[in-house]
Amino acid sequence: MRKIYQAQAFWVTAPGKGEIRSLSLAPPGPDEVLVRTLYSGISRGTESLVWRAAVPANQYQPMRAPFQAGEFPAPVKYGYSSVGVVEAGPETLVGRPVFCLYPHQTVYVVPANAVVPLPLTVPPSRAVLAANLETALNGLWDAAPRLGDRIAVVGAGTVGCLVAYLAAGIPGCEVQLIDVDAGKAPIAAALNVAFAMPSQAYANADLVIHASGASAGLVTALSLAGFEATVLELSWFGEQSVSLPLGEAFHARRLTLRSSQVGRVATAQRSRWTPRRRLTKALALLDDPRLEVLINGESPFSELPRTMAELADRTNATLCQRISYPAP
Repeated sequence: MRKIYQAQAFWVTAPGKGEIRSLSLAPPGPDEVLVRTLYSGISRGTESLVWRAAVPANQYQPMRAPFQAGEFPAPVKYGYSSVGVVEAGPETLVGRPVFCLYPHQTVYVVPANAVVPLPLTVPPSRAVLAANLETALNGLWDAAPRLGDRIAVVGAGTVGCLVAYLAAGIPGCEVQLIDVDAGKAPIAAALNVAFAMPSQAYANADLVIHASGASAGLVTALSLAGFEATVLELSWFGEQSVSLPLGEAFHARRLTLRSSQVGRVATAQRSRWTPRRRLTKALALLDDPRLEVLINGESPFSELPRTMAELADRTNATLCQRISYPAP
């Protein structure tokens, strides 16, 4: 008799409301794995928009998560940063900690090629940052910084901090992380990145990367860009309209405003890099204990409905919220 596994999953059931639902799972097939979740991470910007039902109707398909269930606006099971241990499947994977682009769920079955084993030097508790780091990596590929560039990163959320952290590793580059919250300065210092409030940020940057998720942040990003510089937009505003001062110095400085989105591998890398290769690289780049400073919130899976409501409040100072799961 085939064993049936019992699981629980978090669903957004209506705008601003969520619940934990139970489900039964059949055992994995020959090319599948059963993963028991240890941790998941909340991608705060995107998941807050899903929580508030602020995904535009014309983006319902592009914004689907790889293993999403349900449809926007709700009910929907959404998320893409799950870390667990393989309990059943190919012998080479059983017992291995893995990362998967799966929603918040205690146990799940996916194709074996949908999980990526963690590097031995990256603990599962830190691996919840992988999806955000993959976004940061792809954004820098799109931005194409050069040796010695002066780089401004506007918005010290999780993605912005990771972009600044990666950019600071490029020889000769001067990186400044900019945010309206002075409380982010110690986080920048822990990552060995310079910090500034918008009024103190240096101008004439060779490259500006915006990741604040606020229209005022994008205005700041444009003001910091030097002549013929690129401003790369990493934020996603959902249904929110953004007003920009394109009638001021935008044309005189011949600026380029460009978007980046992790759903596709950056153009310059696409002919050689697959999404799996990119995710594998993102996991390898997490081999740095300093990155733990970005995980400044943790709560149990059972409290996810309340946790999501708290994170959707823009005054909440959490960067990455880690969700812990009960032992079997």
